[in-house]
Amino acid sequence: MLAFWGFTLLAFLLLYAVVCLVYWFLQDRFVFVRFRLPLGYRFPFAQPWEERWLDTPDGARLHALHFTVPQPKGTILYFHGNTGSLRRWGKLAPPLTRQGWNVLMPDYRGFGKSRGRLEEKALLADARQWYDHLKQSLPEDRIVIYGRSLGSGFAVPTAAAGRPKALILESPFANLYDPARHQFLLLPYRLLLRFPFRNDKAILRVKCPVTIFHGKRDPVVPYASALRLYSLIPPEVRRELVTLPRGFHSDLARYARYRNKLAAILR
Repeated sequence: MLAFWGFTLLAFLLLYAVVCLVYWFLQDRFVFVRFRLPLGYRFPFAQPWEERWLDTPDGARLHALHFTVPQPKGTILYFHGNTGSLRRWGKLAPPLTRQGWNVLMPDYRGFGKSRGRLEEKALLADARQWYDHLKQSLPEDRIVIYGRSLGSGFAVPTAAAGRPKALILESPFANLYDPARHQFLLLPYRLLLRFPFRNDKAILRVKCPVTIFHGKRDPVVPYASALRLYSLIPPEVRRELVTLPRGFHSDLARYARYRNKLAAILR
């Protein structure tokens, strides 16, 4: 009997080790659900747009769409979620451009037409490079940074490194350990996760006004993670947490409270 339980325990430990190894090697596929586009792909959006390109010091080639309006108030630098490409996310530009703002929406490395090796340090540097790209033609007080879900991991450190007009976060996390544990509790994510995206550290350096939108029923990023992120915003920074009691992860735009608050910020 003792030998049976010993064999069972050994089998369980071996299976656990295999699961950890699989997660270690394949985690980028879970964190970044990428859809590539051919470089010649033509986007069908009715909103006026132009393509922007950046070359990085490590040889990556980055792509973004710049949606434009006449006499804009400024530009929203929009960091999208973890699934798809600008073919999908570009559809979210019109509600923002209708408020009188241009929108610069980059694709991350491996998404859409962007190319490059996935490393957190490089990804964060890419986000900062897009912000610096905007600063060449705009003062910082005419730039709003918007981060949705995974995009919050780029938006928060980018805002912390500068002084944009505002930081808007939709369904953000304090760090990526939180949603990882929320999906599957048993893995040692602090040892395995190569993309922790420590918003909880970066938010301490943010100086601009911060607005967080989050749904209480979010099954992807737990509401408690957004609460913790909100609690870490420096007390001297103007901040607001807009809670949608019935909101999930990707449906916040259907609530009038979200739309009204977003319009007020962009006015």
